[in-house]
Amino acid sequence: MTPATARGPAAVVSAIGAALPMNIVSNDDLTTRLDTTDEWIRSRTGITHRHIAGADQSTTDLAVRAAAQALTSGEPEQVDALVVATTTPDHCCPATAPAVATRLGLTGIPAYDLAAGCTGFLYALATAAGLIASGTARTVLAVGADRLASLPHPEDRTTVPLFGDGAGAMVLRHGSADETGALGPMVLGSDGTGADLIRASRPGALHMDGADVFRHAVDRMSTASRRVVAAAGWDLGDVDRLVPHQANGRITSFVARRLGVPDGRQLSNVAEVGNTGAASIPLLLAQAAADGRLGPGHRTLLTAFGAGLTWGAVALTWPDLSPARLPKGAGHDR
Repeated sequence: MTPATARGPAAVVSAIGAALPMNIVSNDDLTTRLDTTDEWIRSRTGITHRHIAGADQSTTDLAVRAAAQALTSGEPEQVDALVVATTTPDHCCPATAPAVATRLGLTGIPAYDLAAGCTGFLYALATAAGLIASGTARTVLAVGADRLASLPHPEDRTTVPLFGDGAGAMVLRHGSADETGALGPMVLGSDGTGADLIRASRPGALHMDGADVFRHAVDRMSTASRRVVAAAGWDLGDVDRLVPHQANGRITSFVARRLGVPDGRQLSNVAEVGNTGAASIPLLLAQAAADGRLGPGHRTLLTAFGAGLTWGAVALTWPDLSPARLPKGAGHDR
């Protein structure tokens, strides 16, 4: 997809939120039931812990918590539309988003799910930008929520350590393209010939071709990122914060290396939360903004890759969100 350029109203980031289950599973915990070691997991994924939802905690529950935090962390907004990006809806039918909207007191607004794998949140941002640009909505709540830990077979030592559960949310409002926080150029893409590289027909039946996924992820995210940076009129050296989908530490490091982004400018939380799917990018943004790693004026590059195959990248300059209102505690259960 050709990089989108600003025409008419822009979607501007006005608030963020995050949610993580309280239950934390360490690598050592996994070694009690899997033929693996902490060193093996760390060296191949960079992951040390992940948050796992309980049987009584649904994707809707996580989405509601993240969205509610976003709605209370910014200036009060009238939400006109809600998009939930998820690979793990509570049901095949009905969609998750209407239930999320109702629990937030937003019954009556358009609310729908979007499935684009781990790239889902970037697709949700593009959707929100389109709704705002068309005049259909002035404020859109975009949520990424997944319970990916339920997808691998419980005895699969190669995939179980990768995944965690969580949600992230962002409020986008009508604004102008020259505002700080306005979404800039976007690149989105897909390639169905790679559909079999990552697939899950049901919980416990996840298949992933690790080597090919690694290659495609690095190539697709790097290429999309270069196109977005060029469309924004930046040089790669201008990127203050690279925010890649947290698939695993090796993939994100390779992408940063391909782009020439120093370690100090790459944001990461994969060690503490693992791969949280569509929640990955908004969850990381919320955490980094809260702890000071991401600040006002930072030229920020978002990029992701997921099942489908899908990929994307988005550029924006991070807004000045009031520190007093930013989500604290990394979105943990309280």
